[in-house]
Amino acid sequence: MGKIIAVANQKGGVGKTTTSINLAASLAALDYRTLLVDADPQANATSGVGYDPKDIQNSIYECMVDGINPHDIIVPTNILPHLDLMPSHIDLVGAEVEMINLPNREEKMKEALRPLAEQYDFIIIDCSPSLGLITVNALTAAHSVIIPVQCEYFALEGLGKLLNTIKIIQSRLNIELEIEGILLTMYDVRLRLSNQVVEEVRMHFQQLAFDTIIPRNVKLSESPSFGIPAILHDAESKGSISYLNLAREIVEKNTVEARPEETAEDERI
Repeated sequence: MGKIIAVANQKGGVGKTTTSINLAASLAALDYRTLLVDADPQANATSGVGYDPKDIQNSIYECMVDGINPHDIIVPTNILPHLDLMPSHIDLVGAEVEMINLPNREEKMKEALRPLAEQYDFIIIDCSPSLGLITVNALTAAHSVIIPVQCEYFALEGLGKLLNTIKIIQSRLNIELEIEGILLTMYDVRLRLSNQVVEEVRMHFQQLAFDTIIPRNVKLSESPSFGIPAILHDAESKGSISYLNLAREIVEKNTVEARPEETAEDERI
């Protein structure tokens, strides 16, 4: 049974999509069967792995609203052999309104993704920057959630609200949901403020914070324009190495073992 991990924070610009793309790609590079789910109407995760959202015929929208079989929506990324995509489309903006009168509307994504967990080692969900119905669906479907927090002045703003939302979902919709970890992003070692944020997060959240910290990195910013993850744009960049370290940290935490026939490939990476 694979692990479903949502990447969520209602605050925009914290690195959710960057984390979703590069974590999924890093897990795939380590030979874990990985599905990247784009649950954001902006569809940046879709374009970030080489697909033009305008060319998408069926997306997660049709899966949640129209009940289309999720297997018919998944497409290979063609950039990494173990990485598949469940794409998004701008139509997802209207999904929250259309789902209001549907029975069990908070569980539509869970109905689509939970059966897929048997086919993948990891399913990574890129959430939209809100706490609306689509994000609630993602958290209801997930086994755990990664919370990206940027190393800037307003870093902890709204984090309490998100944690409260997670508690509500844990009590009412998904008792399995746990916090995979708080991920510090956009870290600049030269700035005193970045170091203060790191200290504050580690002091308040202790073991919830990942050991891996994601630095500000030009290659991470450039790679989406090429439609590839940073690991394929520049595998030796600090950003690529950091996300590989994050992937290894998550694998170690979840004690998921690679398939035996792929161990040699893993060692080469």
